[in-house]
Amino acid sequence: MGRSCDVRGPQSYRTGHGHLSVPGSAAARRRRILTRAVPLVVVALAAFVVGTVVAADAEAPAAQRFLDAWGRGDYAAMHAELTAGARSEYSLERFRRVYEDSEGTATVAAVAAGDVGEQGGAAVAPVRIRTHIFGTLEGQLSLPISDGQIAWTPNLVYPGLASDERLSRRTRAPKRASILAADRSPLARGPAAARSVDGDASAIVGEIGTPTDAQARELASGGFPPGSLTGTSGLELAFDDRIAGKPGGQLLAVSADEESEVGGGRVLARTEPVPGEAVRTTIDPALQRSAVAALGGLYGGVAVLDARKGNVLALAGLAYSAPQPPGSTFKVITATGALDAGIVKTSDEFPVETSNGEIGREIANAYDEPCGGSFTNAFVHSCNTVFAPLGAELGGQQLVETAELFGFNETPSLFDDRATAALEPPASTIPKTLDTDIEAGESAIGQGEVLATPLELASVAQTIANKGVRMPTPLARNEELAPDAEPVEVTSPKTAATVREMMIGVVNEGTGVAAAVPGVQVAGKTGTAELGSTVAQPGQLAPGEDPEHEVDAWFTAFAPASDPKLAVAVMIVEASGDGGTVAAPIAGQVLSTGLGVG
Repeated sequence: MGRSCDVRGPQSYRTGHGHLSVPGSAAARRRRILTRAVPLVVVALAAFVVGTVVAADAEAPAAQRFLDAWGRGDYAAMHAELTAGARSEYSLERFRRVYEDSEGTATVAAVAAGDVGEQGGAAVAPVRIRTHIFGTLEGQLSLPISDGQIAWTPNLVYPGLASDERLSRRTRAPKRASILAADRSPLARGPAAARSVDGDASAIVGEIGTPTDAQARELASGGFPPGSLTGTSGLELAFDDRIAGKPGGQLLAVSADEESEVGGGRVLARTEPVPGEAVRTTIDPALQRSAVAALGGLYGGVAVLDARKGNVLALAGLAYSAPQPPGSTFKVITATGALDAGIVKTSDEFPVETSNGEIGREIANAYDEPCGGSFTNAFVHSCNTVFAPLGAELGGQQLVETAELFGFNETPSLFDDRATAALEPPASTIPKTLDTDIEAGESAIGQGEVLATPLELASVAQTIANKGVRMPTPLARNEELAPDAEPVEVTSPKTAATVREMMIGVVNEGTGVAAAVPGVQVAGKTGTAELGSTVAQPGQLAPGEDPEHEVDAWFTAFAPASDPKLAVAVMIVEASGDGGTVAAPIAGQVLSTGLGVG
């Protein structure tokens, strides 16, 4: 056997899947092979026999341009180097399809070629092909030259294929990994086709099912056999790349005669499947069970966070997937902004009234109740007539900036960027511009176009509990899967303490008394967001009868107030009552269980 030529360094070539650096010597190449992490056995050595290579002649440039273009994935440039006869027989579209199909079969990630030489009237060059599942394959490609151009045929997609051979593969799916709770108990385990899921965690875990067309193409390009299932929602989708593992099998050269034969074909490379890696979450199983049980059959969501660290401890129902108007829970944000701006003090007095039109639109209190007095009392009893004008006085820009410090208009910090892109969790939002007093006033009481999730409102409570510092809210405990987010100083410890005291008042004597936990001081805020009247047609109401309104019921809280451990938020969509009567008891139940006093 003759010697192989060195691959040129320091050049690098790539396909659309990434870069592959080329070592500058045979020794470096050998070191790379010996230290390769992916197990690889290369057989059919005849496909990689390297003959004696002499210096490149005038025919080499076409071949070098062809190979350079292959490394770039530029099929048009490759096609331009073919002979007229080859271009006539293989149109650019057909030529491109041959390469794409072959590279898909081999799960090609990158191609690199070295200097071209001449051997027996053909242009020859060492080629290195990096694949997703078959490791890195090396061989010599021989390109027939005619009148300075390449007399191309389909077997040239891979070194050493005979004229009647094409690439094929037989692959096996790997073992799918488990999704674990914080204590390493399984939330989901077993093969994709027979997955065992903890029922209380099903909304977090998500589902496995038939892939979409786009997912099917991605699975095929990664080497998975036909019919493979994939994550379609939740963590099964977000971390599918990690959980699913890497297929193994055989890369084959098959002739037309062998295509129908079971086990037929010449083996070019083989690998074993690599099992998936488990994802460990921050979920507390007991709290998760409690949140699911407390929500029951109601349509809504519950989110529970570590009040100091921000870690997600439980998510039930629509905890982070369906933003809704947050109602008066948003007053925690409005109060923080107003206190920081110095436009209000807790002792400031406000008129006691049922409604007012100070913002340019009549704003009423819940149930048309008289409300006012001190600012603390206005917060405790959730006076719209105080907070809507206060929002207008604070101003739209400052209100938006305060909300954004609390995490509005920002993608939730649950996972790393890759998982976040896969799952696309929605942000809680407030319009970037609130130009009028009406817009600022309505937003200040959590109406208008403000939308939030229980996860966001739990984060708001966590910020106040943590002396004004908002922590990221990771759901993955694996460090490499955690979000790239930093703590945010939202407000001063002094302001946070002031808001905390007002939130204590809500539970002790205000709208949130139903969230009280015996022996534990809870700090919270109710919210009731009006969605519209239930009256659809004129004449449905009797004379003097007021229309009923569809509402979302909210409650956000943390406890114990003096040494916070848990932050929680509850949202019930189209609730049967207000936040204090529907959502607050659910929050109290979750806190009671989580703090071990239930």
